[in-house]
Amino acid sequence: MLLILPFIAFHCLSLALQKFENYQIMRKIGIAAALSLIVFAIFSFGDTNTNFDNSVTDSPIEWVTWEELQIKMQDEPRKVVVDVYTEWCSWCKKMDAATFQQEHIANYLNENYYAVKFDAEYKEDIVFKEKTYQFVNSGRRGYHQLAAEITNGRLSFPTLVFLDEELNVIQPIPGYKDPMVFEQIVTYFANDMHKRKPWSAYQRDYQPMPKIQTVKH
Repeated sequence: MLLILPFIAFHCLSLALQKFENYQIMRKIGIAAALSLIVFAIFSFGDTNTNFDNSVTDSPIEWVTWEELQIKMQDEPRKVVVDVYTEWCSWCKKMDAATFQQEHIANYLNENYYAVKFDAEYKEDIVFKEKTYQFVNSGRRGYHQLAAEITNGRLSFPTLVFLDEELNVIQPIPGYKDPMVFEQIVTYFANDMHKRKPWSAYQRDYQPMPKIQTVKH
């Protein structure tokens, strides 16, 4: 019996060492996973203080900031279209890819409007028409006061907001818009048709603008 005891003790020690090694391995895995999550969070949320998303740099539309808009309006008043979006909005990204990449639509906007791409969760203050609007830390994500102001308090994404030449809201229009519907809407407001023709009649009689044809070599 005494001869067996050393073997039992050695076996118990081996099991203890094995458990300790497994603990160390799991501890290292846990630390690596935590570091990965931290890095992901930094890259995902570290850019929340920007008014634009990454799609702006690839867009044919000449997007401007609120500050640039107000300077441009002093020299050449135009109507304004504001794309109110959020970083997490999948339909916003779909409209970026499907609608805003259309060259004939971009050309029309660039010639007839000033276009503002506005993150509804923008963190910095914005001075608009001599009034300062701020980020409101409310709920899970919060919102910007200016986004709530121009959408009449109905924050859904995406929302297109049209402003007149004096920066007064004409109408906010929520929801994803495909290229044809978007084209109809921007021409409707640009030509002041909203003042003299019902939308249903305008949409029924609408003649699409010519699309730009790409020459293949």
